[in-house]
Amino acid sequence: MQLNHSLELAYCTNVHRGESWGETFLSLQSHTLAVREKVCPQKPFAIGLRLSERAARELSSRDTLLEFRRWLGKHSCYVFTLNGFPYGQFHGTRVKEHVYHPDWVLPERVAYTNLLFNLLAELLPPGLEGSVSTLPGTCKEFHPSAGALKAIRQNLWRSVEHVARISSRTGRKLHLGLEPEPLCLLESTAETLRFFDQLRAEHPRDDRLAEHLGVTYDTCHFAVEFEEPQNALACLVNHGIKISKLQLSSALKVSPTPEARDALETFADDVYLHQVVARDASGNRTIFADLPDALAHARSAFGAETPDLPEWRIHFHVPLHAPAAPPLDNTNDHLLGVLDWLAATPQLCAHLELETYTWEVLPPELKAQNVVEQLAGEYEWTLARLKERGLA
Repeated sequence: MQLNHSLELAYCTNVHRGESWGETFLSLQSHTLAVREKVCPQKPFAIGLRLSERAARELSSRDTLLEFRRWLGKHSCYVFTLNGFPYGQFHGTRVKEHVYHPDWVLPERVAYTNLLFNLLAELLPPGLEGSVSTLPGTCKEFHPSAGALKAIRQNLWRSVEHVARISSRTGRKLHLGLEPEPLCLLESTAETLRFFDQLRAEHPRDDRLAEHLGVTYDTCHFAVEFEEPQNALACLVNHGIKISKLQLSSALKVSPTPEARDALETFADDVYLHQVVARDASGNRTIFADLPDALAHARSAFGAETPDLPEWRIHFHVPLHAPAAPPLDNTNDHLLGVLDWLAATPQLCAHLELETYTWEVLPPELKAQNVVEQLAGEYEWTLARLKERGLA
């Protein structure tokens, strides 16, 4: 949906199951249209479309794509952004580290990303820019070699060249956004700056880098890293890095008392990775690959006592509109800081996306509503915060 200052807001359909195009299309018909009726029944409704590699291939059939375009027009819906992070199955199975496969070392990731841009160029309404979000290279725990890191940069550049060709041919403004995430090759602002410096050194004075490659700033991920939004965003922008998309999401935040650790047990699912960043009073950080690892460490290290790591932040996307329920808290303050930055500089990023994909694995107390009601609640909460800042 269009907001003030030509901003666009959508929710990401990665919250719904669907690995084939048929399954994805069914979820759009059964869930997305229902959300539209609750949120903006009288105005065009934007979709942040998640396509697996299989669904993207199936949608690329000319007849299938034409049918989808007609469906979008019939229901006054449109697509301006795609989620190209998860390549394969994303629900109903153990995803964990598999979400990073194939990474940017492999040509399969290039082909998939380029296919998404081919589709986006066909779906994007006139006058809008288009974005695709992707994983930030690879996962640190894959221990990439120097050769693998070089391959990542080379493969990303191949996609940048592809995006530039499509943009030139169609007259569309298209860009790819690397999405920093805890324990990935890019997880912090500093690592992101260094990575872009390497790309610039390898492709000096090539404007395609600044125009077609940027950062997808997920407010959950940066909050988990204990970054301050105004500082992180200012560093990226001042370094000439495009903010391709803002993903609006919130992480868990706790003081890991015994009571809080007991409450966290209900969030330790077998589907997704929930990296934990713990910080001590001096600002030193300890990072755990998954929530069960942090809980196990806590049990062995200090038993029932309050730890010397007084704050944990957990990569678990919790509903934006769900009130904090002690002993658990959330990182909505980081998200609001990003909206404050956007209100001051709305021209620096046009794309906003709600990205709470964890509905299926939420504890029962956060899952009282069905997924359509939850999404409508997130829209209501977000639009209220945007209106407070003159953005909607």
